[in-house]
Amino acid sequence: MVKNMSDTPPIEFAFPDLRKWEKGAAPYIHVLESGKPGPTVMVASLTHGNEVSGAIVVDALLTAGVKPRKGTLILSFNNIEAYHSFDRRTPFKSRLVDEDFNRVWGRVDEPATTVETKRAQVLRPFVERADLLLDLHSMHDDCVPLMLSGPLDKGVAFAKAIGTPVDIVRDAGHAAGMRMRDYGGFGDPKSPKNALLIETGQHWRASSVVVAKDVTARFLVETGVLEEGDLPAGWRQPTPSSQRVVEVTHAVATKRGNFTPAQRFEGQDVIPKAGTVLGHDDDEPVTTPYDDCVLVMPSSSRPLRPGVTVVRLGRLT
Repeated sequence: MVKNMSDTPPIEFAFPDLRKWEKGAAPYIHVLESGKPGPTVMVASLTHGNEVSGAIVVDALLTAGVKPRKGTLILSFNNIEAYHSFDRRTPFKSRLVDEDFNRVWGRVDEPATTVETKRAQVLRPFVERADLLLDLHSMHDDCVPLMLSGPLDKGVAFAKAIGTPVDIVRDAGHAAGMRMRDYGGFGDPKSPKNALLIETGQHWRASSVVVAKDVTARFLVETGVLEEGDLPAGWRQPTPSSQRVVEVTHAVATKRGNFTPAQRFEGQDVIPKAGTVLGHDDDEPVTTPYDDCVLVMPSSSRPLRPGVTVVRLGRLT
C-alpha cells in the first residue's frame, strides 16, 4: 500500500554539496567531450529541487571524473535554486521556486518571468543539443519505480532496451504544460532523438538512490558513451525477469482539492472490474472506466490543490 508521507518524513541519505559544480559550460551544467564521433547524451537531475536521488548520481559521476568513450556527455542540475532552498522542516516546498520546471517547456520561446522559465532558457541549448536524454525524478509517496516513456513507440522501445524498472508508463504528459522529456525532437515521431523519465521511488528513500544509479548506468552503457567498467562499482542491479507497459488513458483531477480515496493504493494496482469506486471528489464518485484498470501514481491523503491530478488510469498493453 502507498505509505503516506508526513510533513517531515525520514531522510535516509546525505544531500550532496553541489556548489562545487557551479562552474561549467553554464552554471551547474557540465559538457564532457570525447573528441570522437558519437551521440550527445544528457543525464539531468533536480528538475524538481527536492528530488535528490538524481543529484546524488550526477554528483557521483562528476566526482568520479567519468569521460565519454565517444560522443558527448552532458550532466546537469536543473532547478538548483529550488534545491538550495531545501528545509528539512518543510521538505516538500523545495520542489520548485515559482512554478513547476517540468511544465514550462512549451513556453521557452516566451519572455522568462519566473525562476524556472529563466533556468529553462539556460538549459534549452543543452537539451536541444542532446540526442538522448535521461531525466531523473522521484516521487512524493512510496510507490514502485516507473519509467515514463512518453506517448511514442520509440520511447517504449528505448525503455525496453534499458530493461528496468518493471513498469513502463506510456503517457502524453500533463495538461498543465510540456515536460522536458517531450520537448523538441524527443516528442517528434520522425526524429531520431529519444528521451526517458525515471521515477525512482520516494524522494528520500535510500532505495531511490539505488534505482537511480542502476537506471543511469544502464542508460549510459546502452547509449554507448560509457562502458560498464567506466562506472562506479556496484551501480548495476539484477535485471527484472520481465517488464510491462501501461498506456495512460485518463487523468483524474480534483475539482476543488477535496478528493478522498476509497482506500489506500500501492501504485500500479490492477483493479479487475469496471465501475469500481476509487474515491470521491466532493460527493462525486470516481470509478474505473474498464476492467483491469491500472492505477498510475495515485496520490496519498496529502493536501491537494484544485486541478491537481490525483491518479492516472491506464491499460496494460
